[in-house]
Amino acid sequence: MASGLELREVRAFLTLAEELHFGRTADRLGITPSRVSQTIRQLEARVGGRLFDRSSRRVALTPAGERLRRDAGAAWEQLEQALAGARSVATGVAGALRLGMYSRCNGGPRFLEIVKTFEARHPDCRVQVVDTGFERDQFDWLRRRELDLLAMRLPLHDPWLTIGPVLSCEPRVLALAADHPLAKRASVCVDDFAGCTVPDAPTLPRELMDAFIPPRSPSGTVLHRTPHRAVAEAPIRLALGEMVHPTVPSFLEHYPHPGVTSVPIRDLPPSRTALVWLSSQHSPRHEAFARVAEDVMAGALPLAA
Repeated sequence: MASGLELREVRAFLTLAEELHFGRTADRLGITPSRVSQTIRQLEARVGGRLFDRSSRRVALTPAGERLRRDAGAAWEQLEQALAGARSVATGVAGALRLGMYSRCNGGPRFLEIVKTFEARHPDCRVQVVDTGFERDQFDWLRRRELDLLAMRLPLHDPWLTIGPVLSCEPRVLALAADHPLAKRASVCVDDFAGCTVPDAPTLPRELMDAFIPPRSPSGTVLHRTPHRAVAEAPIRLALGEMVHPTVPSFLEHYPHPGVTSVPIRDLPPSRTALVWLSSQHSPRHEAFARVAEDVMAGALPLAA
């Protein structure tokens, strides 16, 4: 029965068994519905019986089709895994991919999906996520080859960096103590909190920090900055009223505290994060992870990049 069996026949069968619709199956396979029908007829000739009951209104698996779907589906999955493993070895996408970020916000809302998709496509490569903190220059991790990639906030304009796919694009909010006077506002502008203390991370690129938290308000008031040793310490300092934090909505999702709330900031543009790496250290693993990130993020950003 399996003599001369072609993989395209198995793929067409399994896709139609999932969709139960010739048009949708054709769209997924990039062929015409008539070609799908022809391929299924060829497979049925090999089996010696019908695999689908067809009518003008519905498509349904026959008992023989159900049996083939169950058995062939498991074999197809094993074949795809084997091919993915061979591809990973052949292209050099194997081992560990070390990705650092100083804040969980930097990974964006689909970070876990990106990692899982990457590891499914490249089963011989595992992603190791490292909390880089604020104790040292972020790019020192790359220069010392302790990391392969960083998930960083933008802007970054260093010529020796490659800026990869955007991972997040969020509006701006002011995180502050729930009992702070500004917490009752529907929204604020930078001049409203210019007299408050804001955090600073001296080990981050200054262009990044000044874009995220401007050094002066539009009226010219200098914002007082206090050194920030780790993102995780911020909620306590905010709840105690020691500072306010111009940030993004996901900050309180990743670092919640019952004494902290947020209000929108009207006059700061959205903030983006992206994958970055040293251009001199580009590798197949960088390219493969960036490609997966692009695939997952396609159409996912609500704001213009």
